[in-house]
Amino acid sequence: MTEVSFDSRRIDSIFAALDQCQLPGAAVGIRLQGRVVYRKGFGLASMELPVMLSPSMRMRIYSTSKQFTCLAYLLLCEQGLAGVDDTLGSYLPALHSITHGVTMRQLMGNLGGLRDPHDLTWQFSGTGRPMSSDDLLSYYRDLDDVNSAPGTAWSYQNGGFLLLSAVIEKISGQSLEAVLRERIFAPIGMHDTLLRRTDNDFVPNSATMHMIDGKGGFDRCYVGTALAGEAGMVSTVDDMLRWMAHMDAPIVGSAATWRLLKEPQYLANGSSTGYGMGLMSGDYRGFSILHHAGGGQGANSQMLKVPAAGLDLIVMTNRHDVSAVMLALEILDTCLPELAPHASAVQGPFARGVFRSPTTGRVLQLTASEQDHPWINKGDPILVMDGYDIPVERNEGREDRGTLHPTALLSYMKMSVTPVGDSLEPVTVLFDDFGNRDELHRVVPERKSAGHFVGRYRHDATRTELTIFAAAEGVRMHTEGRFGSADFTLECLAENIWRARSTTSMSWGGFLVFSEDASGLQYTTLRTRALPFAPCE
Repeated sequence: MTEVSFDSRRIDSIFAALDQCQLPGAAVGIRLQGRVVYRKGFGLASMELPVMLSPSMRMRIYSTSKQFTCLAYLLLCEQGLAGVDDTLGSYLPALHSITHGVTMRQLMGNLGGLRDPHDLTWQFSGTGRPMSSDDLLSYYRDLDDVNSAPGTAWSYQNGGFLLLSAVIEKISGQSLEAVLRERIFAPIGMHDTLLRRTDNDFVPNSATMHMIDGKGGFDRCYVGTALAGEAGMVSTVDDMLRWMAHMDAPIVGSAATWRLLKEPQYLANGSSTGYGMGLMSGDYRGFSILHHAGGGQGANSQMLKVPAAGLDLIVMTNRHDVSAVMLALEILDTCLPELAPHASAVQGPFARGVFRSPTTGRVLQLTASEQDHPWINKGDPILVMDGYDIPVERNEGREDRGTLHPTALLSYMKMSVTPVGDSLEPVTVLFDDFGNRDELHRVVPERKSAGHFVGRYRHDATRTELTIFAAAEGVRMHTEGRFGSADFTLECLAENIWRARSTTSMSWGGFLVFSEDASGLQYTTLRTRALPFAPCE
């Protein structure tokens, strides 16, 4: 067993900024070689009450939920009621035929290639309006195209686990709540963990989520969208410590089931995704880790195991501006003395520009962060991929020292960008996305007036209409989606390429690429590829 240097005072120092009684904070638990050695809460459970967070208080874990949903399905497989490679069409034939050939294995590994109704809803309809899981599933009856062919690309999705939830309910004849409670939570002793689809009810012993308001404070900004097995669970630090202890000697699930949960799947190109079924395998500074984070409006979490050290940790926050993933990595830095050196931050000048692939149409931007985020400092180099800011660093000790990789915070994104030729002014960059390689060429920043693009555009299958218009403060976009509306600012990056940013404090947005002949545009986000819009007549 690898040596671990545990000092509770050093862990306390990591959370010192949250150890106060005016603002929300975080709860943390650490289990070392079979014994719980640390469990504390920092900050308020709610800014309305003088109650501090504790390890026994319920908090949202968002996508950390996915592993439980996968286990629930695999338990049905153990009973002979389902198969890992069953197709979606065999259970939900009423959905569009384009979904029918996707397998349950692919859904659980983010390999299904289907579009994500959560992303389509949050991008175009906003988050405030109540929407049920059935509302979200309605997209799959109408959508007639996909992000990618099944098994060919890894794209983190919520929609696949929404579909998995519906399949579990159909096979079992029970609600997902009952399946999880009876088959997983109760046998393991996780009595404070449950599926809580919405936040507009009252659940005892629950912390309040706190969303940043853009003015230096917090407000309530709950997700109106119902959340099922994709991100709907609430738990406690104590229950999650029980869960991680159970993972070492399971009483729920066979050895074959747990192997499927943990073992990474592979793309058609032979590349490992690092993602099994609701669990990620990775490397942090020379140590193999098993983990899954979760995040959304007002809260986030990180569950992480270091098997070689017998180290389990869970961090849960009830505020949007603090990263549980970063706090967890700081704990590893403190506890593991044999860590390999950090990858090097990018020092000095670095490549910048907008690049587009003539083959796939993909757009990337290399630039500096315009503002501070919980995980990015202003001025740090970032890769803007599909409208999403990814902090990057160089691996100076490797032969590809000019190549940029996501930082440890987003190490599960197995991608890289390599400038070709001049390292500061490359005409071409090579992009590797989970083994799928693409060559992108620099786009000349010739910019047309906004008037060239002003107008209304529509995508029929999602029932979404975009209105692009010029305002006193710049070019704007208003969207009317299936369930509501949203607003964005637009920035011209290069000819025919614009970046959309939400006017809310959430990081919705993407790239708009207009056709040369003014016949329409394609809208791409982190989870939606090249959604085509045609001009409204």
